[in-house]
Amino acid sequence: KGYEKKRSKLIGAYLPQPPAANGAAAVRCRLQHSEGAARRMLRTANIGVCDIREAAARERAASTAGNRPLFYFRFGVDQALPQERRTPVTPSSSSRYHRRRSSGSRDERYRSDVHTEAVQAALAKHKERKMAVPMPSKRRSLVVQTSMDAYTPPDTSSGSEDEGSVQGDSQGTPTSSQGSINMEHWISQAIHGSTTSTTSSSSTQSGGSGAAHRLADVMAQTHIENHSAPPDVTTYTSEHSIQVERPQGSTARVAPKYGNAELMETGDGVPVSSRVSAKIQQLVNTLKRPKRPPLREFFVDDFEELLEVQQPDPNQPKPEGAQMLAMRGEQLGVVTNWPPSLEAALQRWGTISPKAPCLTTMDTNGKPLYILTYGKLWTRSMKVAYNILHKLGTKQEPMVRPGDRVTLVFPNNDPAAFMVAFYGCLLAEVVPVPIEVPLTRKDAGSQQIGFLLGSCGVTVALTSDACHKGLPKSPTGEIPQFKGWPKLLWFVTESKHLSKPPRDWFPHIKDANNDTAYIEYKTCKDGSVLGVTVTRIALLTHCQALTQACGYTEAETIVNVLDFKKDVGLWHGILTSVMNMMHVISIPYSLMKVNPLSWIQKVCQYKAKVACVKSRDMHWALVAHRDQRDINLSSLRMLIVADGANPWSISSCDAFLNVFQSKGLRQEVICPCASSPEALTVAIRRPTDDSNQPPGRGVLSMHGLTYGVIRVDSEEKLSVLTVQDVGLVMPGAIMCSVKPDGIPQLCKTDEIGELCVCAIATGTSYYGLSGMTKNTFEVFPMTSSGGPITEYPFIRTGLLGFIGPGGLVFVIGKMDGLMVVSGRRHNADDIVATALAVEPMKFVYRGRIAVFSVSVLHDERIVIVAEQRPDSTEEDSFQWMSRVLQAIDSIHQVGVYCLALVPANTLPKTPLGGIHLSETKQLFLEGSLHPCNVLMCPHTCVTNLPKPRQKQPEIGPASVMVGNLVSGKRIAQASGRDLGQIEDNDQARKFLFLSEVLQWRAQTTPDHVLYTLLNCRGTIANSLTCVQLHKRAEKIAVMLMERGHLQDGDHVALVYPPGIDLIAAFYGCLYAGCVPITVRPPHPQNIATTLPTVKMIVEVSRSACLMTTQLICKLLRSREAAAAVDVRTWPPVLDTDDLPKKRPAQIYKPSNPETLAYLDFSVSTTGMLAGVKMSHAATSAFCRSIKLQCELYPSREVAICLDPYCGLGFVLWCLCSVYSGHQSILIPPSELETNPALWLLAVSQYKVRDTFCSYSVMELCTKGLGSQTESLKARGLDLSRVRTCVVVAEERPRIALTQSFSKLFKDLGLHPRAVSTSLGCRVNLAICLQVRGTSGPDPTTVYVDMRALRHDRVRLVERGSPHSLPLMESGKILPGVRIIIANPETKGPLGDSHLGEIWVHSTHNASGYFTIYGDESLQSDHFNSRLSFGDTQTIWARTGYLGFLRRTELTDANGERHDALYVVGALDEAMELRGMRYHPIDIETSVIRAHKSITECAVFTWTNLLVVVVELDGSEQEALDLVPLVTNVVLEEHYLIVGVVVVVDIGVIPINSRGEKQRMHLRDGFLADQLDPIYVAYNM
Repeated sequence: KGYEKKRSKLIGAYLPQPPAANGAAAVRCRLQHSEGAARRMLRTANIGVCDIREAAARERAASTAGNRPLFYFRFGVDQALPQERRTPVTPSSSSRYHRRRSSGSRDERYRSDVHTEAVQAALAKHKERKMAVPMPSKRRSLVVQTSMDAYTPPDTSSGSEDEGSVQGDSQGTPTSSQGSINMEHWISQAIHGSTTSTTSSSSTQSGGSGAAHRLADVMAQTHIENHSAPPDVTTYTSEHSIQVERPQGSTARVAPKYGNAELMETGDGVPVSSRVSAKIQQLVNTLKRPKRPPLREFFVDDFEELLEVQQPDPNQPKPEGAQMLAMRGEQLGVVTNWPPSLEAALQRWGTISPKAPCLTTMDTNGKPLYILTYGKLWTRSMKVAYNILHKLGTKQEPMVRPGDRVTLVFPNNDPAAFMVAFYGCLLAEVVPVPIEVPLTRKDAGSQQIGFLLGSCGVTVALTSDACHKGLPKSPTGEIPQFKGWPKLLWFVTESKHLSKPPRDWFPHIKDANNDTAYIEYKTCKDGSVLGVTVTRIALLTHCQALTQACGYTEAETIVNVLDFKKDVGLWHGILTSVMNMMHVISIPYSLMKVNPLSWIQKVCQYKAKVACVKSRDMHWALVAHRDQRDINLSSLRMLIVADGANPWSISSCDAFLNVFQSKGLRQEVICPCASSPEALTVAIRRPTDDSNQPPGRGVLSMHGLTYGVIRVDSEEKLSVLTVQDVGLVMPGAIMCSVKPDGIPQLCKTDEIGELCVCAIATGTSYYGLSGMTKNTFEVFPMTSSGGPITEYPFIRTGLLGFIGPGGLVFVIGKMDGLMVVSGRRHNADDIVATALAVEPMKFVYRGRIAVFSVSVLHDERIVIVAEQRPDSTEEDSFQWMSRVLQAIDSIHQVGVYCLALVPANTLPKTPLGGIHLSETKQLFLEGSLHPCNVLMCPHTCVTNLPKPRQKQPEIGPASVMVGNLVSGKRIAQASGRDLGQIEDNDQARKFLFLSEVLQWRAQTTPDHVLYTLLNCRGTIANSLTCVQLHKRAEKIAVMLMERGHLQDGDHVALVYPPGIDLIAAFYGCLYAGCVPITVRPPHPQNIATTLPTVKMIVEVSRSACLMTTQLICKLLRSREAAAAVDVRTWPPVLDTDDLPKKRPAQIYKPSNPETLAYLDFSVSTTGMLAGVKMSHAATSAFCRSIKLQCELYPSREVAICLDPYCGLGFVLWCLCSVYSGHQSILIPPSELETNPALWLLAVSQYKVRDTFCSYSVMELCTKGLGSQTESLKARGLDLSRVRTCVVVAEERPRIALTQSFSKLFKDLGLHPRAVSTSLGCRVNLAICLQVRGTSGPDPTTVYVDMRALRHDRVRLVERGSPHSLPLMESGKILPGVRIIIANPETKGPLGDSHLGEIWVHSTHNASGYFTIYGDESLQSDHFNSRLSFGDTQTIWARTGYLGFLRRTELTDANGERHDALYVVGALDEAMELRGMRYHPIDIETSVIRAHKSITECAVFTWTNLLVVVVELDGSEQEALDLVPLVTNVVLEEHYLIVGVVVVVDIGVIPINSRGEKQRMHLRDGFLADQLDPIYVAYNM
């Protein structure tokens, strides 16, 4: 931070402004003014900070919703602001708002004035067609706010009940009249003002006075009208929407009725009044804006293979030059007195001029700390050599022998100790492997270093005393083993710790040979670390080449700021310096941090001839440089810029020259060089005496570069790259450039390629990796005719560039930074430079930005990660992010897939403080980067999706039938056993009505127990015998007739908790001739959301009376209930806790079995409330079918853990025992929440053979008992008697859940095939039900291709093949049920293994919907459909489920081949996207796998956008990690682009009693702002 302050204070006067730049500056000012004007005309998302601040200040005063400013809608409306104040924050006007930020705080490394202007101009162009990017919503707790004055409230979409309701606010709230007056006023301004949008401003309002809330949407809908393409959502004109959105009467917010069917009209495209829908609307509009013509790169999604057809752009530039010629460097002149090896040089200087200074080290105050002379270096290195060879291990078994590898671990501020150790190793003929000091056990990349040491067989680490003390220690004082490292012996090389070598011992100094001298580590793009071996002859030759190229002479002084352990710093500051007896002044990184000018001061102080720096050091010096009179750089003859190969270093060089020219710095002194770990120094600019010869410059078209073509561009164009030459090829080397991929073919003269070098002075291999070595160190460049250019191998340098006129080498980037996006090559550095040129730069730290690509859906996608400053506001950062996207789009014509900002100082660092790129990428991919802002743009980037499916004209049903006959396929139909043919001694069959069966049982077996209810401790809470049930039912019948005055045929709502009362009340209704409707009681802790559903069912079913317990009676009349619904409109409520004592005169007997027995109401997963009519005949047939399928008779016991309110759950709970006489052990599922083992313990204790449960119960057991199987076993839990455990469901079987349940409880005796499923739906409450061991084979599983399913085709594949989806048979078809598969559109029959709608014909089909709306057409279609071809007589009911029948090789009990029914999903739930049919569960399964913190997921569509809601189990800081992962996985596996990602707390996704997700409720809740999400991301 100190450095930041200092830098911005000092920089003031030193903006590099060469005379030539004035014109450019003027242009820039003009640009900005015109830009300001443009922005005034079209003020959309980019609002100047002054607006925001003023609006915020004003709003802070007028804020109503508990200190949350409602400033979000004032933006375009504030006409009062003076015109000029409104200019946006461009570099010129920004300093007023942010004093610290003066122009120089841009990191010169990546800064070029021209480029900044280009970016500004590009952005100015963008202003005309501004994107309205909806800002993500964030929960308040997620926003890190530091300074109060910069406080703009974050956009929190929190709508939790207590916060939002106005009564909760402490301050006074406006009355509704004020609310609406305000609103009218603003709206009139908004409409007459300009077309506006609520983009960058998204609100903080949480439902306070409805007016403000609604206005946001009015605004969102007014700004639509000026876009070209009409959105596919009904857009209102503003006047119309005012009428619609007017607040109704009271300001108090109506408690959210969570997704009531009648409440929210979220039909297709009718907007819901809420901020969320306004934002989505905005997103839809943005996506509709015409973009560049889409690339024609569809791959044909043929199921056999993904064919990606990349059609190259016909206009793309192609190289046209002749084939290049290899460039030969000057001859390496052999000077007579050059030493035969480096050790020989050390010996020479150490003996003939021992007093000559070799190295001066500095302390953090810039004072000389220590001077190492050549004499000391020589004697100490000998000492180290002797000790390494003779004092480690024993005499017989030395630990280190010549040729072994040892690692050097020295801190950056101790070059002297490093130098002694390095030369000690050379003298001892051991191979040093210098590495960074590991700071903690888990440093970024430290594990990879460990792998390198392990593969090099390193056992000894040399280190200094201070460093040894500073290493992390275990409590016993030992140095722990770092992660991934081999076991090391740490050896301190300080003289005082070493023993003196005997007089007769002398190191063996030979001429340089091919033995390895040292190994330099290199970090690859993927984070792996390789060791480059350098032989002794290469080492010596390299020193000679550098000496010749740089013109080094004896006793010159050189200032080195670079890392001396590797690369340019090692080559110049440790090796070449000794060969020439030079004096090195070493400046540690820590001193540079404190005093960035230190290296310049040392150059003056020591009159140094040479300095080795990076462009960063030049930039820092510029920033810190004040008018220091005593600076004189005239002594410098060479300023080596180590990263001169980075094209963006040119601006630092220019700016530095510009400022220091007056201080004696000459232009020709600046010498950029290019180097790589493999090829050592590749090229370096020679210092000349001729100041008239300007250095080489190239202004290249960036568009051309992306195709690998050199096109010189005039500087007027926006997207150019200016590069400087890095001098000539090294002496004694040959250089050429080859195509970066494929065969190493020579490039043409105007083509960019990878530079390759052939020389002695290079690395020779990657240690221990022969394959990779061959590809890099043994390359034979080919001519176009196919022959190699020389017989000597070349080495790939990893640098991209070309050899320009005059043999000058130009580098435009590194292979490692290359990202190939849809066939075009982009360099990470260029993208960084563009991002950093986007002004104002006060939101992110320069130099703390990472750009990399990730592979998603067969292409690379660009990701930018930057560290955000702590004082930047949400708005500002988001605005900066959207401008970065536009800039990169304009300048590079490439979309950024994801832009993430992370909190300051959280990105993994390399030892020298840069960003560890591969580690950052790793964190991004595994979802542990924890960004604080994310903007994904998959809609703009992903252009290679498969073609949307065109709907083919349907083939007529007759042709389908004929086609099937011709191909020998049978029509898909199947049936259960025939009820009529089964002979069984079924006594209950004689009775038509269940009420008669109960009376008969009460007479014949009065004391037989029918029902046993368990409580949460597993003990019997209540039980009912036949006669008890009969008598109780009689009393209830009397009560209905006398107290309720009901007629026969009246409807009665039964609102009971799961239990015995419910059963008695049901039969009481039958005895009285009334029609019962079972209703789930409201949840006492959540009346506001559950009571409205109860009320709705009571109203829709036209109940004349409501029966319940005393407790619920009180609940219905409570104050909370009165707040949720209108209590006065309840029908009469009867409380069955005090029953009359008498019996009815007679028990009602229906006249006709077709009359109504009961109504079954249930809310479908799509949020529709549907009641179906069950006649007496259907009810009895249903019970009989189940009795036959499950083999139920009075001596059996069945455990039921289901909700008894609808479907098969109700039938099993209330009806089957009375019909079949077996005992039902009832376990209310709600009791499992307190005691998850209750159900299984009961099954074990009562030795039950058959049990029924729901998926939610199964999930509870799997999650809740996963770790307790051992203790349950100890408690005697035994499931070995269980023959069948049936999951009662109305959906595709959840294989993963049933399998994990079976696996988990296998140890407790559960048979692996015991778990099976059933299938029910509204038209027929049970179609299939599998009971193991009864007639028929076990259920089978098939694997189908998910891609084919999207096209409504079934394609069976092998298990484990890509895109395979396992489907389990839905159970065995019940007796008396016939099934056919029909095409839902044409209603024609389909063939075997074809996907279609399941139609069912059965005596226990429901007889129709019970509805008050008289929607007859729907009813006749669902319950009375006929096939359009073939058997057109039979009447079928349509289940609404897609599935297929498949004839298997197995045989049924009757000897026929078995037909298996597979359910794919509900037609209502399926989503039509891009012309294909998707089932939400498939997308959800993929999403849940994407990150360990996603516990649940639900997807739905809104205005053709896919919305993914995920529940986060983890800290809120992880919320934003999920956005890219969710987007990636849905793209990869489903070829869909996610429109909105919503991260919510656990338990927000509503689930019904069957454990099915209520996706439509969720959708309505989301659009009405009721989810209180942690984060909402709108993908662009």
